[in-house]
Amino acid sequence: MNEHIKQVQDAMDEISKVVIGKEDVIEKLFIALLSDGHVLLESVPGSGKTKLANSFAKVMNGQFSRVQFTPDVLPSDVTGIQFFNPQKQQFELRTGPVVTNILLADEINRATPKTQSSLLEAMGEQQATVDGETIKLPNPFFVIATQNPLENNHGTFPLPEAQLDRFLFKLEMSYPSFEEEKDILLSYRTKEPIDLLKSKLSIESISELKKSVKEIETADTVVDYCLHIARATRENSDIEVGISTRAVLGWIRACQARALLKGRSYITPDDAKDLIVPVFEHRLVLSMEATLRKSPEQVMNEIITAIDVPVEIEAPE
Repeated sequence: MNEHIKQVQDAMDEISKVVIGKEDVIEKLFIALLSDGHVLLESVPGSGKTKLANSFAKVMNGQFSRVQFTPDVLPSDVTGIQFFNPQKQQFELRTGPVVTNILLADEINRATPKTQSSLLEAMGEQQATVDGETIKLPNPFFVIATQNPLENNHGTFPLPEAQLDRFLFKLEMSYPSFEEEKDILLSYRTKEPIDLLKSKLSIESISELKKSVKEIETADTVVDYCLHIARATRENSDIEVGISTRAVLGWIRACQARALLKGRSYITPDDAKDLIVPVFEHRLVLSMEATLRKSPEQVMNEIITAIDVPVEIEAPE
């Protein structure tokens, strides 16, 4: 199994040659992949979201598809259609880009709600239905969606709560530091680093790692800690819609994946704390009054501070 983990580390190092200074975001992409989750990347235009997604796909040997979302993209453009073949005088299934291992849903919030919803079944059940015919999607099936902050856009459609809840993480790509940006400018001055990327991670290794994630031990004290935080979001007066059970399940699975990549056979409170904000922030719906005073991250920090962290978990014998 160490060989498979080394492949993941090699893949992360390879992506870091193209997307400079975003090691934490890159690691969380792989945590989401091994957790059977999906990722929503958000930041201002030109910050490297699409470059990151393309690099992620290139270091693996699976299938990759991309959909550039605009208001005129239809659900059938994503899932596929039944078209009439005049030569055979019968209808045939033509699958859409959703039938792949890695799907880049670029600028997903520019698609209409109807088109956005075409991904719900695929992301939740790893299948797509086209004119009554159900298509099983490949394993792994991983969606990386990008969007620019809504307040900076015209002609966008906010993702509904049901759609947001399908994303395990929402990750933000901030501006690089001075030195990081200088490295970017020098790296891209005479070449395109993404063209030099090599495949480092096989689909077979991903399958083995996903099996190992489920075997990571989870102490009751850590589960209780996660539940206390989740239930606190449902009882907080600043929060209109709290965290779902699906989110808690995804959170614990992500903790297991993080522990595996760190070389542990058990999860710790630090795993849970490190992943709280990316798992919860996009799912919280604040009350009208609270939105004028606080951000979801501030509310989450208040909840985290108020709940006791369990003592450090000892390694099982």
